[in-house]
Amino acid sequence: MPDNKKKKRDINQVEFDVFVALWNRQQNMGTPKIHVKIARWLERHYKAGDHYLLLMAFRACGKSTLVGLFCAWLLYHNPNLRIMVLAADLPLARKMVRNVKKIIERHPLTKALKPGRPDQWGTDMFTINRSQEMRDPSMLARSVSANMTGSRADFIICDDVEVPNTCDSAEKRKQLRETLAELEYIVVRGGSLLYVGTPHHYFSIYASAPRKEIGETRPFLYGFERLVLPLINARGESQWPEKFPMSEIDAIRTRTGPNKFASQMMLEPISMNQGRLNPDDLTPYNDELEYQENNGEASLMIAGKKIISASCWWDPSFKAGDMTQNRNGDGSVVACVFTDEDGHYYVHDVSYLTYDSQDQTDEANQQCNQVLSIASRYFMPAVHVECNGVGRFLPSLLKRVFTQHKKAISVIEATSRKAKDIRILESFDAIMAARNISVHARVLTTAFIEEMREWRPGLSGHDDGLDAVAGALSCEPIRLKSSFIKREKDWRGFANSFSVPTDFSV
Repeated sequence: MPDNKKKKRDINQVEFDVFVALWNRQQNMGTPKIHVKIARWLERHYKAGDHYLLLMAFRACGKSTLVGLFCAWLLYHNPNLRIMVLAADLPLARKMVRNVKKIIERHPLTKALKPGRPDQWGTDMFTINRSQEMRDPSMLARSVSANMTGSRADFIICDDVEVPNTCDSAEKRKQLRETLAELEYIVVRGGSLLYVGTPHHYFSIYASAPRKEIGETRPFLYGFERLVLPLINARGESQWPEKFPMSEIDAIRTRTGPNKFASQMMLEPISMNQGRLNPDDLTPYNDELEYQENNGEASLMIAGKKIISASCWWDPSFKAGDMTQNRNGDGSVVACVFTDEDGHYYVHDVSYLTYDSQDQTDEANQQCNQVLSIASRYFMPAVHVECNGVGRFLPSLLKRVFTQHKKAISVIEATSRKAKDIRILESFDAIMAARNISVHARVLTTAFIEEMREWRPGLSGHDDGLDAVAGALSCEPIRLKSSFIKREKDWRGFANSFSVPTDFSV
């Protein structure tokens, strides 16, 4: 007689999308279609023996979470597998390892894989219950800067190895490529490489075409099977409409700016040389800053708009002569930026500091006195001083000058770690694209506008005012309501209403 009993299904044949759905159901979550698409693509190519894979998906798509589940599924499918996670830094790689450990502990199909010995369940590596004795752990976290000599892996996952800190200079991009090329000597014969990320530069390792400018004759990831999922598909629709409706996509584009949106959400390697700053996108205004007190509450206004925060950035430099006229080197510039309650920016002043060689006062103190005058005039609660290079000793000197004049203005040391071109483009890109920035008429008469019109990333030229304004735009603004400073008279304590226009010169 035929056996009417249903055959028990081999659990090792559970598809990856089912594995993901089981986990999501346990977490009381659904599985969006885009995750099903990624899961099926990963499984299909893995089972087909495609050893070189590239997954590019827009930011916040959940690709790293899915890749963590994929690692757990691989180990469930083959407990003797050795997986290495490589990331831009060790904390990011460890995050992936921790996520996989959590899945193994809680997923109904993988609980039996957890080892009994605590020493095999570490922070940046772990070894599951497996039949073979091997030197390398089941999963290992490493950064791209780590020494990986002697390591071996059956599957290497490069999760966000390209980030600004690893590609914002030609030397870093070259080093990244050299490091990743060494992975061929770490992955065992028949092993696999999976890259997961988004492009951060025109010379991205993920580029689909060779970059002949750096000597490439074929793309860096030549021969890799690719899945590219931009936020907006070829039909102009959202890839994940439940989480990212078109209204939210428009808001993201406005917040991040066209360049960052193109690279991080549409996965287009953007050339910095394409960056342009058009002064025509600036809105001029003539209104002066007004200080008001009403019923004992103080406020600042520009063109009838209440100002809620302010930023002041000093990018110092030293050289004899009038710095507004001597353009043979870097200028010393102070930029003052305000923000109103609607989030609109006002570049209220860009001052190119001067030095009088005939004055008995030394150059550093002359400049500090000018910064004092500017910060006091515009009611600045704090001054950010860029400490790269010559500016290292200036914060303490500026603090002393403020103290001597009894000005309760904070001095904040600022160190710029990004390349200047990237810092300028990121600071201006979004707000200029949204036409969300106004510039006072006095600023239009300075070198700032000429610098903006002639600025080209990667090319030498004067950008001192541009860099100072970028610093003021990028630093954390100080909210005025809770941080106004006390002056000779506590202007916050009077009930009488008055206003003081601040259009006098220094």
